[in-house]
Amino acid sequence: MRYLSTRGHADRKRFCEILLEGLAPDGGLYLPESYPRVDAAALTRLRQVWQSQGYAALAFEILSLYIDDIPAEDLKALCQKTYTAQVFGTREIVPLKPLQSAGNAKPDVYLEALSNGPTLAFKDMAMQLLGNLFEYELARRGDELNIFGATSGDTGSAAEYAMRGKKGVRVFMTSPYGRMSPFQQAQMFSLLDENIHNIAIEGVFDDCQDLVKAVSNDLAFKRQYKIGTVNSINWARLLAQVVYYFAGYFQATTANDQKVSFTVPSGNFGNVCAGHVARMMGLPIERLVVATNENDVLDEFFRTGVYRVRGTADTHETSSPSMDISKASNFERFVFDLLERDASKTQAIFGEGLSREGFFDLSADPRFAKAASFYGFESGKSTHADRLKTIQQVFEQYGVMVDTHTADGIKVAKEHLNPAVPMIVLETALPIKFAATLVEALGREPNRPAQFEGIEQLPKRVMVMNADVAQIKAYIAAHCD
Repeated sequence: MRYLSTRGHADRKRFCEILLEGLAPDGGLYLPESYPRVDAAALTRLRQVWQSQGYAALAFEILSLYIDDIPAEDLKALCQKTYTAQVFGTREIVPLKPLQSAGNAKPDVYLEALSNGPTLAFKDMAMQLLGNLFEYELARRGDELNIFGATSGDTGSAAEYAMRGKKGVRVFMTSPYGRMSPFQQAQMFSLLDENIHNIAIEGVFDDCQDLVKAVSNDLAFKRQYKIGTVNSINWARLLAQVVYYFAGYFQATTANDQKVSFTVPSGNFGNVCAGHVARMMGLPIERLVVATNENDVLDEFFRTGVYRVRGTADTHETSSPSMDISKASNFERFVFDLLERDASKTQAIFGEGLSREGFFDLSADPRFAKAASFYGFESGKSTHADRLKTIQQVFEQYGVMVDTHTADGIKVAKEHLNPAVPMIVLETALPIKFAATLVEALGREPNRPAQFEGIEQLPKRVMVMNADVAQIKAYIAAHCD
Protein backbone atom coordinates (compact mmCIF):
# COMPACT_ATOMS: atom_id res chain seq x y z
CA MET A 1 0.00 0.00 0.00
CA ARG A 2 1.41 3.36 -1.07
CA TYR A 3 0.13 6.83 -0.27
CA LEU A 4 0.04 9.93 -2.49
CA SER A 5 -0.46 13.65 -1.90
CA THR A 6 -3.70 15.33 -2.95
CA ARG A 7 -1.56 18.05 -4.55
CA GLY A 8 0.50 15.81 -6.80
CA HIS A 9 3.91 15.45 -5.10
CA ALA A 10 5.90 12.70 -6.83
CA ASP A 11 6.68 10.72 -3.67
CA ARG A 12 4.77 7.55 -2.84
CA LYS A 13 5.12 6.63 0.81
CA ARG A 14 4.25 3.78 3.13
CA PHE A 15 2.05 4.02 6.18
CA CYS A 16 4.70 4.43 8.90
CA GLU A 17 6.35 7.23 6.95
CA ILE A 18 3.17 9.29 6.77
CA LEU A 19 2.21 8.31 10.35
CA LEU A 20 4.99 10.55 11.67
CA GLU A 21 4.90 13.14 8.89
CA GLY A 22 1.38 14.62 8.83
CA LEU A 23 1.14 16.88 5.77
CA ALA A 24 2.86 15.95 2.51
CA PRO A 25 5.89 18.06 1.46
CA ASP A 26 3.74 20.07 -0.97
CA GLY A 27 1.15 20.88 1.70
CA GLY A 28 -1.29 18.25 0.46
CA LEU A 29 -2.98 15.50 2.45
CA TYR A 30 -2.17 11.84 2.09
CA LEU A 31 -4.58 9.28 0.66
CA PRO A 32 -4.02 5.71 -0.50
CA GLU A 33 -3.31 5.32 -4.21
CA SER A 34 -6.59 3.39 -4.34
CA TYR A 35 -9.14 2.32 -1.75
CA PRO A 36 -9.11 -1.41 -0.99
CA ARG A 37 -12.48 -2.90 -1.92
CA VAL A 38 -14.54 -5.05 0.43
CA ASP A 39 -16.72 -7.42 -1.59
CA ALA A 40 -19.72 -9.41 -0.29
CA ALA A 41 -17.59 -12.32 0.89
CA ALA A 42 -15.18 -10.03 2.73
CA LEU A 43 -18.07 -8.13 4.30
CA THR A 44 -19.56 -11.40 5.54
CA ARG A 45 -16.23 -12.36 7.06
CA LEU A 46 -15.84 -8.96 8.74
CA ARG A 47 -19.37 -9.29 10.18
CA GLN A 48 -18.39 -12.67 11.65
CA VAL A 49 -15.20 -11.19 13.10
CA TRP A 50 -17.22 -8.41 14.72
CA GLN A 51 -19.79 -10.82 16.15
CA SER A 52 -17.35 -13.42 17.45
CA GLN A 53 -14.23 -11.44 18.35
CA GLY A 54 -15.30 -7.84 18.84
CA TYR A 55 -14.10 -4.36 17.99
CA ALA A 56 -10.34 -4.81 18.40
CA ALA A 57 -10.33 -7.75 15.97
CA LEU A 58 -12.47 -5.78 13.49
CA ALA A 59 -10.06 -2.85 13.76
CA PHE A 60 -7.12 -5.13 13.01
CA GLU A 61 -8.82 -6.54 9.91
CA ILE A 62 -9.65 -3.11 8.46
CA LEU A 63 -6.35 -1.47 9.38
CA SER A 64 -4.48 -4.40 7.83
CA LEU A 65 -5.90 -3.40 4.45
CA TYR A 66 -3.98 -0.13 4.69
CA ILE A 67 -0.94 -0.98 6.84
CA ASP A 68 1.59 -3.46 5.51
CA ASP A 69 4.77 -2.13 7.11
CA ILE A 70 3.90 -3.17 10.68
CA PRO A 71 4.07 -6.94 11.30
CA ALA A 72 0.57 -8.41 11.58
CA GLU A 73 1.11 -9.73 15.11
CA ASP A 74 2.33 -6.31 16.27
CA LEU A 75 -0.61 -4.51 14.69
CA LYS A 76 -3.03 -6.99 16.22
CA ALA A 77 -1.45 -6.42 19.64
CA LEU A 78 -1.73 -2.65 19.25
CA CYS A 79 -5.45 -2.94 18.43
CA GLN A 80 -6.02 -5.26 21.39
CA LYS A 81 -4.11 -2.90 23.69
CA THR A 82 -6.19 0.07 22.50
CA TYR A 83 -9.76 -1.16 22.29
CA THR A 84 -10.56 -2.67 25.67
CA ALA A 85 -13.65 -2.54 27.85
CA GLN A 86 -11.46 -1.10 30.60
CA VAL A 87 -10.73 1.96 28.42
CA PHE A 88 -14.06 2.31 26.59
CA GLY A 89 -16.53 0.99 29.13
CA THR A 90 -18.28 -1.76 27.14
CA ARG A 91 -17.39 -4.90 25.22
CA GLU A 92 -18.94 -3.43 22.06
CA ILE A 93 -16.75 -0.30 22.44
CA VAL A 94 -19.25 1.61 20.19
CA PRO A 95 -22.70 0.26 21.16
CA LEU A 96 -25.69 1.30 19.08
CA LYS A 97 -28.54 2.93 21.01
CA PRO A 98 -31.98 2.86 19.35
CA LEU A 99 -34.05 6.03 19.86
CA GLN A 100 -37.54 4.59 19.46
CA SER A 101 -40.84 6.34 20.04
CA ALA A 102 -43.62 4.50 21.84
CA GLY A 103 -45.80 2.61 19.38
CA ASN A 104 -43.24 2.62 16.57
CA ALA A 105 -42.10 -0.72 15.21
CA LYS A 106 -38.62 0.57 14.37
CA PRO A 107 -36.24 3.09 15.95
CA ASP A 108 -36.58 6.64 14.67
CA VAL A 109 -32.79 6.89 14.58
CA TYR A 110 -29.84 5.11 16.16
CA LEU A 111 -27.10 6.75 18.18
CA GLU A 112 -23.66 5.21 17.84
CA ALA A 113 -22.00 5.76 21.21
CA LEU A 114 -18.47 6.96 20.53
CA SER A 115 -17.87 8.90 23.75
CA ASN A 116 -17.04 6.32 26.39
CA GLY A 117 -13.27 6.84 26.24
CA PRO A 118 -10.99 8.73 28.65
CA THR A 119 -12.03 12.25 27.56
CA LEU A 120 -15.72 11.52 26.86
CA ALA A 121 -15.57 12.43 23.16
CA PHE A 122 -15.43 10.52 19.88
CA LYS A 123 -11.85 11.72 19.29
CA ASP A 124 -10.68 9.07 21.78
CA MET A 125 -11.61 6.35 19.30
CA ALA A 126 -8.73 7.30 17.02
CA MET A 127 -6.42 9.11 19.40
CA GLN A 128 -5.92 6.18 21.76
CA LEU A 129 -4.75 4.08 18.80
CA LEU A 130 -2.59 6.92 17.49
CA GLY A 131 -0.79 7.20 20.83
CA ASN A 132 0.07 3.50 20.77
CA LEU A 133 1.12 3.64 17.10
CA PHE A 134 3.41 6.61 17.75
CA GLU A 135 5.06 4.97 20.76
CA TYR A 136 5.54 1.72 18.83
CA GLU A 137 7.05 3.31 15.73
CA LEU A 138 9.27 5.74 17.64
CA ALA A 139 10.66 2.88 19.74
CA ARG A 140 11.28 0.87 16.58
CA ARG A 141 13.26 3.80 15.14
CA GLY A 142 14.88 4.93 18.40
CA ASP A 143 13.48 8.39 17.64
CA GLU A 144 11.23 11.05 19.14
CA LEU A 145 8.34 13.21 17.89
CA ASN A 146 7.04 16.67 18.75
CA ILE A 147 3.33 16.80 18.04
CA PHE A 148 1.98 20.22 17.07
CA GLY A 149 -1.79 20.37 16.87
CA ALA A 150 -4.89 22.53 16.93
CA THR A 151 -8.17 21.89 18.69
CA SER A 152 -11.61 23.44 18.77
CA GLY A 153 -12.39 21.46 21.89
CA ASP A 154 -12.10 17.68 21.86
CA THR A 155 -9.06 16.80 19.73
CA GLY A 156 -6.71 18.48 22.19
CA SER A 157 -7.80 16.67 25.31
CA ALA A 158 -8.06 13.33 23.48
CA ALA A 159 -4.52 13.78 22.11
CA GLU A 160 -3.08 14.83 25.44
CA TYR A 161 -4.69 12.01 27.38
CA ALA A 162 -3.46 9.55 24.74
CA MET A 163 0.10 10.92 24.66
CA ARG A 164 0.73 11.85 28.30
CA GLY A 165 3.68 9.89 29.60
CA LYS A 166 4.37 8.28 26.21
CA LYS A 167 8.08 7.75 25.56
CA GLY A 168 9.63 9.96 22.91
CA VAL A 169 6.54 12.17 22.46
CA ARG A 170 5.89 15.83 23.33
CA VAL A 171 2.57 17.58 22.62
CA PHE A 172 2.19 21.28 21.77
CA MET A 173 -1.56 21.91 21.46
CA THR A 174 -3.10 25.20 20.37
CA SER A 175 -6.71 26.15 21.11
CA PRO A 176 -8.79 29.33 20.61
CA TYR A 177 -8.53 31.39 23.80
CA GLY A 178 -11.82 31.43 25.73
CA ARG A 179 -13.82 29.64 23.03
CA MET A 180 -14.00 26.13 24.50
CA SER A 181 -16.41 25.08 27.24
CA PRO A 182 -15.11 25.34 30.83
CA PHE A 183 -15.04 21.53 31.05
CA GLN A 184 -13.03 21.22 27.83
CA GLN A 185 -10.53 23.83 29.01
CA ALA A 186 -10.19 22.13 32.38
CA GLN A 187 -9.57 18.73 30.79
CA MET A 188 -6.62 20.10 28.84
CA PHE A 189 -5.14 22.80 31.03
CA SER A 190 -5.16 20.71 34.22
CA LEU A 191 -2.71 18.20 32.70
CA LEU A 192 0.66 19.02 34.26
CA ASP A 193 2.71 16.25 32.62
CA GLU A 194 6.12 17.46 31.46
CA ASN A 195 5.51 16.36 27.85
CA ILE A 196 2.23 18.32 27.53
CA HIS A 197 2.21 22.00 26.48
CA ASN A 198 -1.07 23.94 26.10
CA ILE A 199 -1.07 27.16 24.08
CA ALA A 200 -4.22 29.33 23.98
CA ILE A 201 -4.27 31.48 20.84
CA GLU A 202 -5.93 34.90 20.69
CA GLY A 203 -8.30 34.11 17.83
CA VAL A 204 -10.54 31.33 16.52
CA PHE A 205 -9.85 27.69 15.69
CA ASP A 206 -9.00 28.51 12.09
CA ASP A 207 -6.13 30.67 13.34
CA CYS A 208 -4.82 27.69 15.31
CA GLN A 209 -5.15 25.43 12.29
CA ASP A 210 -3.35 27.97 10.10
CA LEU A 211 -0.43 27.94 12.55
CA VAL A 212 -0.21 24.14 12.35
CA LYS A 213 -0.15 24.24 8.56
CA ALA A 214 2.41 27.06 8.49
CA VAL A 215 4.78 25.17 10.77
CA SER A 216 4.21 21.92 8.87
CA ASN A 217 4.99 23.66 5.58
CA ASP A 218 8.34 24.92 6.90
CA LEU A 219 10.13 21.72 5.94
CA ALA A 220 13.47 22.71 7.48
CA PHE A 221 11.90 23.52 10.86
CA LYS A 222 9.73 20.43 10.65
CA ARG A 223 12.76 18.20 10.10
CA GLN A 224 14.95 19.90 12.70
CA TYR A 225 12.36 19.65 15.46
CA LYS A 226 10.71 16.42 14.28
CA ILE A 227 7.23 17.92 14.02
CA GLY A 228 4.22 15.64 13.55
CA THR A 229 0.49 16.11 13.93
CA VAL A 230 -2.49 14.40 15.50
CA ASN A 231 -5.12 16.49 13.76
CA SER A 232 -7.25 14.64 11.26
CA ILE A 233 -4.91 15.83 8.52
CA ASN A 234 -2.91 12.82 9.77
CA TRP A 235 -4.15 9.86 7.72
CA ALA A 236 -3.70 7.39 10.60
CA ARG A 237 -6.20 9.31 12.68
CA LEU A 238 -8.83 9.27 9.94
CA LEU A 239 -8.16 5.61 9.16
CA ALA A 240 -8.89 4.59 12.75
CA GLN A 241 -12.29 6.29 12.46
CA VAL A 242 -13.26 4.15 9.45
CA VAL A 243 -13.61 1.16 11.77
CA TYR A 244 -16.63 2.42 13.67
CA TYR A 245 -18.62 2.87 10.48
CA PHE A 246 -18.28 -0.87 9.92
CA ALA A 247 -19.17 -1.58 13.55
CA GLY A 248 -22.25 0.62 13.33
CA TYR A 249 -23.36 -1.03 10.10
CA PHE A 250 -23.03 -4.54 11.53
CA GLN A 251 -25.11 -3.61 14.59
CA ALA A 252 -27.91 -1.99 12.55
CA THR A 253 -28.22 -4.78 9.95
CA THR A 254 -28.46 -8.54 9.72
CA ALA A 255 -27.51 -9.06 6.07
CA ASN A 256 -25.21 -7.45 3.52
CA ASP A 257 -28.03 -6.48 1.14
CA GLN A 258 -29.24 -3.94 3.70
CA LYS A 259 -28.08 -0.34 3.61
CA VAL A 260 -27.73 2.28 6.33
CA SER A 261 -27.23 6.05 6.35
CA PHE A 262 -25.06 8.06 8.73
CA THR A 263 -25.52 11.62 9.96
CA VAL A 264 -22.30 13.18 11.22
CA PRO A 265 -21.96 16.47 13.12
CA SER A 266 -19.09 18.05 11.24
CA GLY A 267 -16.80 21.06 11.33
CA ASN A 268 -13.39 19.93 10.07
CA PHE A 269 -14.82 17.12 7.86
CA GLY A 270 -12.54 14.44 9.33
CA ASN A 271 -15.24 12.32 10.96
CA VAL A 272 -17.51 12.22 7.91
CA CYS A 273 -14.51 11.81 5.59
CA ALA A 274 -13.89 8.49 7.33
CA GLY A 275 -17.44 7.55 6.31
CA HIS A 276 -16.61 8.53 2.75
CA VAL A 277 -13.61 6.17 2.86
CA ALA A 278 -15.77 3.34 4.26
CA ARG A 279 -18.31 3.90 1.49
CA MET A 280 -15.58 3.89 -1.16
CA MET A 281 -14.38 0.56 0.25
CA GLY A 282 -17.82 -0.91 -0.40
CA LEU A 283 -19.62 -0.57 2.93
CA PRO A 284 -23.34 -0.36 1.99
CA ILE A 285 -23.94 3.27 2.99
CA GLU A 286 -26.92 4.95 1.34
CA ARG A 287 -26.38 8.56 2.49
CA LEU A 288 -23.69 10.50 4.39
CA VAL A 289 -25.45 13.50 5.92
CA VAL A 290 -23.24 16.38 7.05
CA ALA A 291 -24.72 18.30 10.00
CA THR A 292 -23.32 21.78 10.65
CA ASN A 293 -24.07 24.50 13.17
CA GLU A 294 -24.27 28.22 12.41
CA ASN A 295 -20.80 27.93 10.87
CA ASP A 296 -22.33 26.36 7.80
CA VAL A 297 -19.57 26.48 5.18
CA LEU A 298 -19.96 22.75 4.48
CA ASP A 299 -23.75 22.88 4.23
CA GLU A 300 -23.43 25.80 1.83
CA PHE A 301 -21.06 23.81 -0.37
CA PHE A 302 -23.26 20.72 -0.62
CA ARG A 303 -26.30 22.92 -1.39
CA THR A 304 -24.65 25.29 -3.87
CA GLY A 305 -21.21 24.09 -4.92
CA VAL A 306 -19.62 27.20 -3.41
CA TYR A 307 -17.09 26.81 -0.59
CA ARG A 308 -16.64 30.15 1.14
CA VAL A 309 -14.25 30.57 4.08
CA ARG A 310 -15.50 32.88 6.84
CA GLY A 311 -13.14 35.33 8.46
CA THR A 312 -12.43 35.50 12.18
CA ALA A 313 -15.17 38.09 12.69
CA ASP A 314 -17.70 35.95 10.80
CA THR A 315 -16.95 32.66 12.58
CA HIS A 316 -19.78 32.35 15.09
CA GLU A 317 -19.14 31.38 18.70
CA THR A 318 -21.83 28.76 19.31
CA SER A 319 -23.05 26.27 21.90
CA SER A 320 -21.57 23.43 19.78
CA PRO A 321 -18.07 24.94 19.82
CA SER A 322 -16.16 21.96 18.45
CA MET A 323 -17.80 22.76 15.10
CA ASP A 324 -16.96 26.48 15.12
CA ILE A 325 -14.76 26.03 12.07
CA SER A 326 -14.83 27.66 8.65
CA LYS A 327 -11.78 26.02 7.05
CA ALA A 328 -12.47 22.29 6.96
CA SER A 329 -8.95 20.97 6.44
CA ASN A 330 -10.04 17.41 5.66
CA PHE A 331 -12.36 18.62 2.94
CA GLU A 332 -9.42 18.60 0.53
CA ARG A 333 -9.41 14.80 0.57
CA PHE A 334 -13.03 14.60 -0.55
CA VAL A 335 -12.67 17.34 -3.17
CA PHE A 336 -9.65 15.45 -4.58
CA ASP A 337 -11.85 12.39 -5.05
CA LEU A 338 -14.76 14.47 -6.33
CA LEU A 339 -12.46 15.97 -8.99
CA GLU A 340 -11.53 12.44 -10.07
CA ARG A 341 -8.15 12.74 -8.33
CA ASP A 342 -7.04 15.68 -10.40
CA ALA A 343 -4.04 16.79 -8.30
CA SER A 344 -3.29 19.92 -10.37
CA LYS A 345 -6.87 21.15 -9.94
CA THR A 346 -6.74 20.35 -6.20
CA GLN A 347 -3.46 22.24 -5.91
CA ALA A 348 -4.95 25.21 -7.76
CA ILE A 349 -7.92 25.29 -5.35
CA PHE A 350 -6.34 24.56 -1.97
CA GLY A 351 -2.71 25.49 -2.52
CA GLU A 352 -3.33 28.79 -4.26
CA GLY A 353 -6.90 29.90 -4.93
CA LEU A 354 -8.48 29.47 -1.52
CA SER A 355 -5.86 31.48 0.34
CA ARG A 356 -5.97 34.21 -2.31
CA GLU A 357 -9.70 34.39 -3.06
CA GLY A 358 -11.25 33.01 0.13
CA PHE A 359 -13.62 30.76 -1.80
CA PHE A 360 -13.96 28.36 -4.69
CA ASP A 361 -16.96 27.56 -6.85
CA LEU A 362 -17.60 24.12 -8.35
CA SER A 363 -21.25 24.74 -9.16
CA ALA A 364 -20.57 24.83 -12.93
CA ASP A 365 -18.30 21.76 -12.82
CA PRO A 366 -20.32 18.72 -13.99
CA ARG A 367 -18.50 16.64 -11.39
CA PHE A 368 -20.13 18.59 -8.53
CA ALA A 369 -23.42 16.71 -9.07
CA LYS A 370 -21.62 13.50 -8.15
CA ALA A 371 -21.25 14.71 -4.54
CA ALA A 372 -24.85 13.63 -4.02
CA SER A 373 -25.53 11.21 -6.87
CA PHE A 374 -22.35 9.12 -6.66
CA TYR A 375 -20.78 9.85 -3.27
CA GLY A 376 -24.07 10.03 -1.36
CA PHE A 377 -23.61 13.35 0.44
CA GLU A 378 -26.42 15.49 1.80
CA SER A 379 -26.30 18.23 4.43
CA GLY A 380 -28.23 20.40 6.84
CA LYS A 381 -27.82 23.10 9.46
CA SER A 382 -28.78 23.50 13.11
CA THR A 383 -28.91 26.63 15.30
CA HIS A 384 -28.81 27.25 19.05
CA ALA A 385 -32.60 27.27 19.19
CA ASP A 386 -32.66 23.98 17.28
CA ARG A 387 -30.16 22.48 19.72
CA LEU A 388 -32.21 23.43 22.75
CA LYS A 389 -35.39 22.06 21.16
CA THR A 390 -33.72 18.81 20.09
CA ILE A 391 -32.12 18.23 23.52
CA GLN A 392 -35.54 18.72 25.11
CA GLN A 393 -37.35 16.47 22.63
CA VAL A 394 -34.78 13.65 22.86
CA PHE A 395 -34.96 13.71 26.65
CA GLU A 396 -38.77 13.79 26.71
CA GLN A 397 -39.29 11.16 23.97
CA TYR A 398 -36.47 8.74 24.71
CA GLY A 399 -35.19 9.57 28.20
CA VAL A 400 -31.73 10.21 26.78
CA MET A 401 -29.50 13.26 27.28
CA VAL A 402 -27.36 14.27 24.32
CA ASP A 403 -24.67 16.90 23.96
CA THR A 404 -25.03 19.95 21.76
CA HIS A 405 -23.16 18.58 18.72
CA THR A 406 -25.07 15.30 18.79
CA ALA A 407 -28.26 17.36 18.99
CA ASP A 408 -27.21 19.12 15.78
CA GLY A 409 -26.80 15.66 14.24
CA ILE A 410 -30.20 14.39 15.37
CA LYS A 411 -31.99 17.52 14.16
CA VAL A 412 -30.48 17.24 10.68
CA ALA A 413 -30.86 13.43 10.58
CA LYS A 414 -34.62 13.70 11.08
CA GLU A 415 -34.81 15.91 8.00
CA HIS A 416 -33.21 13.16 5.88
CA LEU A 417 -34.98 9.98 7.00
CA ASN A 418 -35.87 7.16 4.63
CA PRO A 419 -38.21 4.64 6.33
CA ALA A 420 -36.52 1.77 4.47
CA VAL A 421 -32.97 2.66 5.56
CA PRO A 422 -31.79 2.87 9.20
CA MET A 423 -30.26 6.24 10.12
CA ILE A 424 -27.28 6.22 12.47
CA VAL A 425 -26.22 9.46 14.15
CA LEU A 426 -22.63 9.53 15.33
CA GLU A 427 -22.47 10.70 18.93
CA THR A 428 -19.88 13.43 19.45
CA ALA A 429 -19.41 13.77 23.22
CA LEU A 430 -21.08 13.19 26.57
CA PRO A 431 -23.39 16.01 27.70
CA ILE A 432 -21.28 17.01 30.73
CA LYS A 433 -18.74 18.62 28.40
CA PHE A 434 -21.36 21.25 27.51
CA ALA A 435 -23.26 21.43 30.79
CA ALA A 436 -24.36 25.07 30.54
CA THR A 437 -26.47 24.43 27.44
CA LEU A 438 -27.95 21.26 28.97
CA VAL A 439 -28.97 23.31 32.00
CA GLU A 440 -30.49 25.92 29.68
CA ALA A 441 -32.45 23.23 27.84
CA LEU A 442 -33.44 20.91 30.68
CA GLY A 443 -32.93 22.88 33.88
CA ARG A 444 -30.53 20.30 35.28
CA GLU A 445 -26.87 19.31 35.12
CA PRO A 446 -25.98 16.17 33.18
CA ASN A 447 -24.31 13.31 35.01
CA ARG A 448 -20.61 13.78 35.64
CA PRO A 449 -18.29 10.75 35.70
CA ALA A 450 -16.63 10.44 39.12
CA GLN A 451 -13.11 10.91 37.75
CA PHE A 452 -14.01 14.41 36.58
CA GLU A 453 -15.53 15.73 39.81
CA GLY A 454 -14.08 19.15 40.59
CA ILE A 455 -11.95 19.26 37.43
CA GLU A 456 -12.66 22.95 36.87
CA GLN A 457 -11.00 23.77 40.21
CA LEU A 458 -7.73 21.93 39.52
CA PRO A 459 -4.48 23.87 38.99
CA LYS A 460 -3.98 24.77 35.33
CA ARG A 461 -0.97 25.39 33.09
CA VAL A 462 -1.48 27.21 29.80
CA MET A 463 0.44 29.79 27.75
CA VAL A 464 -1.59 32.54 26.02
CA MET A 465 -0.12 33.78 22.71
CA ASN A 466 -0.97 35.78 19.64
CA ALA A 467 -1.50 33.91 16.36
CA ASP A 468 2.14 34.47 15.42
CA VAL A 469 4.11 31.76 13.62
CA ALA A 470 7.51 33.06 14.74
CA GLN A 471 6.43 33.15 18.38
CA ILE A 472 5.07 29.61 18.16
CA LYS A 473 8.26 28.31 16.55
CA ALA A 474 10.37 29.97 19.25
CA TYR A 475 8.26 28.36 21.97
CA ILE A 476 8.54 24.89 20.40
CA ALA A 477 12.29 25.26 19.91
CA ALA A 478 12.80 26.40 23.52
CA HIS A 479 10.94 23.38 24.89
CA CYS A 480 12.56 20.75 22.68
CA ASP A 481 16.00 21.00 24.26
